[in-house]
Parts: sequence; structure tokens; C-alpha cells
Amino acid sequence: MKKPAFRKKSGPEEPFEPAAVEPAGAGETTRPAVGSPGRSAGKTTQSLLAAAVVLAAVLGIAEARPPASPAKADAAGAPSTAQVERTAAVCPQPLQGLTGSTTLTAYTPPGTGSATGGAGWLTDQSAPAVPPTAAPSAPASAPASAPASASPSGSPGAAPSGSATPAPDKNAAPADAKLTLTKPGTPATGPATNGDAAPGTGAVATGALAPGFTVTQTTVVTEQRGLGLSGLTCTPENTSFWFAGASTAGDRVDYLSLVNPESSAAVVDIQLYGDKGLIDNDAANGITVAPGSSQSVLLSTLSKGAVTDLAVHVVVRSGRVGAALHAADGAKGADWIPASADPAPTQVLPGLPADTSAARLVVWAPTDDDADLKIQLSGKNGWFTPAGNESIHVKAGMVAAVDLGKVTRDEVAGLRLSPSDDKHAVPVVAGLRLDRTGGNGKSDAAWLTGSNPIGARATVADNRAGASTLFLTSTGDAATVKVTASAGSGGGTPATKEVQLPAGGTVAIPAPEPAGLNGVFALTVETESGGPVVGARMLSIPNKDVPMFTVQALRDDHSTVQVPQAAQDPGVVLR
Repeated sequence: MKKPAFRKKSGPEEPFEPAAVEPAGAGETTRPAVGSPGRSAGKTTQSLLAAAVVLAAVLGIAEARPPASPAKADAAGAPSTAQVERTAAVCPQPLQGLTGSTTLTAYTPPGTGSATGGAGWLTDQSAPAVPPTAAPSAPASAPASAPASASPSGSPGAAPSGSATPAPDKNAAPADAKLTLTKPGTPATGPATNGDAAPGTGAVATGALAPGFTVTQTTVVTEQRGLGLSGLTCTPENTSFWFAGASTAGDRVDYLSLVNPESSAAVVDIQLYGDKGLIDNDAANGITVAPGSSQSVLLSTLSKGAVTDLAVHVVVRSGRVGAALHAADGAKGADWIPASADPAPTQVLPGLPADTSAARLVVWAPTDDDADLKIQLSGKNGWFTPAGNESIHVKAGMVAAVDLGKVTRDEVAGLRLSPSDDKHAVPVVAGLRLDRTGGNGKSDAAWLTGSNPIGARATVADNRAGASTLFLTSTGDAATVKVTASAGSGGGTPATKEVQLPAGGTVAIPAPEPAGLNGVFALTVETESGGPVVGARMLSIPNKDVPMFTVQALRDDHSTVQVPQAAQDPGVVLR
């Protein structure tokens, strides 16, 4: 069986075995009482009477002592809204095999909720070493190889029973945090661990720092063969990820980063789809990612030869991981391919710059049906169909691709795929490669993907003076959004701008910047009316005549959750 070639792994790869758990009361046997029938019946009657008294008392207490603040359900039983109290994300390993510098920026927008306190922090995801004395004394049910902790914070687990050491505060930043965020409204930034041995990063925020907490990872590659800018917004760990637009052909070097911040091992399958369907390879199945560790897999070791266009599905059989896919095309550019929205009949990809020199669309359809899709662009006045690229046909279980060329015609745009026949709606996954070329012919590349609407609020953290552009598309009715630039990481006064979007139209605006900016800043976009609105941020930092850029979609920060209404029901004790 061929094994995948891992470019890099951080932390020791230890086998993981769950500790044995014995059911309560196991091994005990209940024997019937020995005695005369009369005595037995008497005891039975007394027991029944006692049980009835206890139930009556419980019911009486439940009726007499209702909850201090009972839920006030309305007639429709509508759920209420509450702020999240803990948010976590995972950032991938920095670039592999290339010289550059990576920056991590964390930010929480100011909130209006009642949450107080809390902390935000980032830590390396490297599996902790096993203490030398742990192996001989470890019980069989809890192997010494299991790490003491694998929470994203890296803090140790609770102290053993009888120990004088108190359990650590899970809502406080650990001592080994590489970056801490102390208050909403001001970003914190710092360097990531770089080099081929660099691990991924776990990010956690609690209390008042949890709602809207976001982390951006940005890398500048300085060596000529891979000169370019790579960036992404770190995502929560999950059990399924889709990427469209990967490749193992030509000069492409694409690798998948897997980061496991959990306390147990994760088992991952990597499914690759090309223009002939699923690419079978046993080496892509059952990949174990140790607790609290990071590792990367070269796609070329799994694709069985050069494949020009790939869709990648990461399926986590057990546990949860963070997954990210980086694509590098020699001197033509490099960037992260963002994880796509879930397969859906309509996919919207925001963020096409006006000076796009080339664009390549890659689409995957599920194994049970072909997909026929319309290709539309959102321009300054609404949706239109690009001449010569009106549609795309995707066979079931396969990938189809089309070169769109200079499809934007020197205007900013968003791209939409939708069913050619509304009665034949097939869920798809889509990705779009963008190239921008300078006057000297040097270029950089970025990838867009299917995105969900911004919703109430979305934030992107790492923005720099004169380098950020917002692309906003209203996919439905005309919309109004509010854009807020935070204070800088080193100082500055926040700035706000209101933007009007025509129905179906796309607008590009230079990002507003805080007055007296010092350092980097965050951008927050809020939908005030109309829409739905999708959006993206382009960060452009020209370097050595290369138009280096990266594009990140704006995603709803899910800073609130719906809490169902509950009604008092004392009868539950009888069920």
C-alpha cells in the first residue's frame, strides 16, 4: 500500500488509544431478599408509599419554587438571541519549502452585548512531548502517549484527585500563548513560526472577546521562484471541507495542511476528483493526525499523475480538524485556495478585480447527476452574461473547467453559477483562479470560492495603509452596508463609511482607514438593509515589480446564536 508523502509534520506521531471507561455499577449483582412472603409484601408496600411521598415532595417543590428567571415564550415560541461565549479557529502551517515571513492578526469588533471579561490567544499546535517518567507508571487504560492536553490553548488538563494544584482557567490565555488579544476594537498582530518545521496555530477567544473573533494569516514569499502574497482567514475545525481549483500539473505544487487541536487523534480521508471522476488511492484514506499536531500532504503523492484541475474533499472519519489547501504555480503566483461553501445549486464568488488578466473556473458535480449551469457576472449595473462563456456542463462525479480570459473587461465583478433549468437544480462546488499581471509580465495569482452572504456582520483582520480594497455584491435587492475601519494595532481612531449597492450590482471601494493609523487595522462590514450581500477583501502589496495580492471572502461572524424558548414542566420528573 502506498503511503502519502508528508512535506512536514510537527510534534511526535504517537498512537492514541481511548481510556477504558467502566460503566457505573459494573460487576455488581442484585440478589432478591430472602424471607417470608408476608414480610416481603410489607416491605414492598412501604417502599411504594415512600416512593410516592418522595415524588409528591419533588412535584411540590417544583411547583412552589419555579426558576428565578423563567423563559418568557411568546405565542409562537420564537427563539431568543444570545451572544456566543467561546469562539475557536485553526490556522494552517505556513508555506512549505519557500522562504518568506508569516504574520498572524487577531481581532474582535466592539460588541453591544452584556458579556464581560474573557481573553483571546493564539498557540502553536505541536503535540506535547511525553514526560520520561510517565511511560512506566501509566495504566493500561490510559497510555502514556496520550498528551496531557490538546485544547487549542495547550493548557494542561485538570489536576488529579487529591492534588493541591488547582485546575487551570479554561477562559484565560495560557502561559505559552504566542499572541494575546486583550480588548475588543484593537487588533493584535505578531509573527507566526516560520520554516519547514513550523506548526499550525490554534486560536481561542472567550467572554467579551468571543463574538466576532477572527484571525487572518498573511505570508509574503521573498524568493524569486515563488514570489507572491498568500493569505487566508482562519476557519473553525470541522469534519468536512471542499476545495475546487487544485492541480498537480505543470509547475504546480499544492499541499493540504491538516491541524488537529483536539485531545484525541483524528482520522482523515482525502478524496480527489478530476475530469474522469474520483481518483482512487488507498494512501489517501485513513490518515491519522495526532492530538494537538499539524501535518501536510502533497497532492501529487495522491493524484497518480498530473491532473490539471482537481476538486478536493476532506472527510474526517473521527475527531475534527482544521484543513487548508495551498497552491503554488512556480513564478506565476501562489495563494491559499479557500474552503468552499457547502455544495449548492447556486454558488456566488465575489471579488474579481478590474485588472484581472486571466480567470479559470473549476466546478465539481456530485456523483448522481450532471449539472448544467449559467455563468453570470455582477457588474456596476447588475447581472449580465459574459459573451462566449454563457454556460458550463459538468458530468456527474467529475470536474469541468473553462478559461474565462479577461472576463471582467476592466470592471470589478462577482461571478454567479446557477441552474440553467430551475427544475433541474444540482448542488455543485466551484472555485475560480485569478491572475493579475504587471507591466513587466510578472504575475501573481489568487483563488476565489463559493461564499455565503455576509449576514449581519463580517470582519477581516489584517489590513494595511493604502493596500486594501473591498468588493461588495448585492445578489438580490439594492442594499446599504456600513464599513468600519478599526483602530490600528499601534494606535489610531476608527472610521466609518456607508456604501450603497444597486440590485445585483458590484461596487469596489478603497478601504476606509483610521485617522492617525499606526500598524495594521481590521475592516468590519455590516448589512443595514436590502441584499443579501456577499463580499471580499483584496490586499495588494506590490513587491519587486510583482503585483502581489490575495483575496479573502467576507463571512458572517456568527457572533450570536439562537436559543430556543423553554417552558416550565414539573411533570418531567415522572417521565
